[in-house]
Amino acid sequence: MELHVIDISALPKAELHVHIEGTLEPEMIFEIAERNKIPLGFANADVLRAAYDFEDLQSFLDLYYQGMKVLRTAQDFHDLTLAYLRRVQKQNVKHAEIFFDPQMHMQHGIAFETVIEGISQAVGNARDEYGLTAYLIMCFLRDLPPSSAMETLERALRYRERIIAVGLDSAEVGNPPSNFTGVFERARNEGFLAVAHAGEEGPPEYVWQALDLLKVSRVDHGVRSMEDPQLVARLRQTQVPLTVCPLSNLRLKVVSSLADHPLKKMLIAGLRATVNSDDPAYFNGYIDANYREIATALVLSDDDLITLAKNSFLASFLDEATKQRHLEAIEAVSAVPKR
Repeated sequence: MELHVIDISALPKAELHVHIEGTLEPEMIFEIAERNKIPLGFANADVLRAAYDFEDLQSFLDLYYQGMKVLRTAQDFHDLTLAYLRRVQKQNVKHAEIFFDPQMHMQHGIAFETVIEGISQAVGNARDEYGLTAYLIMCFLRDLPPSSAMETLERALRYRERIIAVGLDSAEVGNPPSNFTGVFERARNEGFLAVAHAGEEGPPEYVWQALDLLKVSRVDHGVRSMEDPQLVARLRQTQVPLTVCPLSNLRLKVVSSLADHPLKKMLIAGLRATVNSDDPAYFNGYIDANYREIATALVLSDDDLITLAKNSFLASFLDEATKQRHLEAIEAVSAVPKR
């Protein structure tokens, strides 16, 4: 097949794996810290950015949680969320499903209500200004006790109309999905959908657990699924989506290079893989950069890129009519590839 370079920025796409706290750029950290009179252990934004040299997931999380401490007010969460949505609407993101981590904020003394009010207001602003839709996914921190997750779920119930799903994130190794079977069952019974980070640093067994015990609608990351042929066969048959984050996998050394990334193999295997940015302020790339860099490294074709864009909507929690509208828009854009 002749390889074209389609205009990635023109492709309508959805982002399904982005942590709103992971869009906190160093400049905004300093801006909000000054507003809230919070001292930082870095001289300026450039020095902070230079510290983004991670050995693994845990080394990233240590700095990530430190940056989150500047977020104190609903205005902070609003400004953070709106900055992300304004940025990605320029990259033709039409829909986003955004993770947020209330447990960590509550550990810093911030009320659950403060977090969700600020984020929700920004989501409404982006919808009104750009027509960009966004859903919220409340993540439980897997390195905290399941009892903490259950308490957080209780707090979230009064806001269930603003939260589409629950998720599971943070340090994966040694914190299997099976620990959270009870809270996920409760969440599903309360009407929430479910997703979970699994198979990033953790083994394929964690993906099995996410599917069988947490009963997730999609798996976040899931790159290590490719190590288990039976799991690959199941994911192909069921079309449970994988929200893959190439630049994150590179920066956290899940893969040694993008040329070694399994995304192309996922597509060849018939898996419903998608491309996302994860924590773009820390991993040097929002969604377009992820598309461009993985396309170059793996020599993806136009058809591959179109499939990934379509998968992003097919894997979303949008209603079927809205999905179809976005798929038709992709067809219209992809009819004339850009060289």
